[in-house]
Amino acid sequence: MTVRRALSTLLLAAAAVLLLPAAIASAHVTLQPPSVPKGSSDVIVGFAVPNESTTGAATTKIEIDFPITSPMLGVKAEAIAGWNAAVQTVKLPKPITTDDGQITEAVSQVTWATTGDGIGPDQYMVFNVLVGTVPSNAKQLVFKALQTYSDGTVVSWIDPIVKGTPAPDHPTPILKLTKKQPGS
Repeated sequence: MTVRRALSTLLLAAAAVLLLPAAIASAHVTLQPPSVPKGSSDVIVGFAVPNESTTGAATTKIEIDFPITSPMLGVKAEAIAGWNAAVQTVKLPKPITTDDGQITEAVSQVTWATTGDGIGPDQYMVFNVLVGTVPSNAKQLVFKALQTYSDGTVVSWIDPIVKGTPAPDHPTPILKLTKKQPGS
């Protein structure tokens, strides 16, 4: 009986050691909050960016590509001390009519680049945007994120998430759009 317990304990410990790297690697670029109501306005959406470098390199740049088929309107990048933000827009294939008139452009990309040390090992930052209007014609918004490290490594968080398949190593950040709230 003692040999059996010792063997069970050893097997459990070995399994925990084998699963530990998977748990550590599970931190990805994610959205905070993970969902917002369709059609909501003046919403802050954050991109949580962990430093996952195994070489001790710092994250020095994060590029977020925004969807334009169901665009977020009125996107403003948060000013963060020690980082510069650059916002790019694109002409929409079809104008969107709002209470304020026709919108012909939307943000296609926001890039934050450090002017200092960046995000160090075992640290993270949340890069926020203020969204004027969230689309009401989609179930989710799929973003792409490119994370650049001080050693030149670029991690592309662009792998599609396909239901019923194993989780990808570098999943794309997805914002779920929930049922529209009454009065919004």
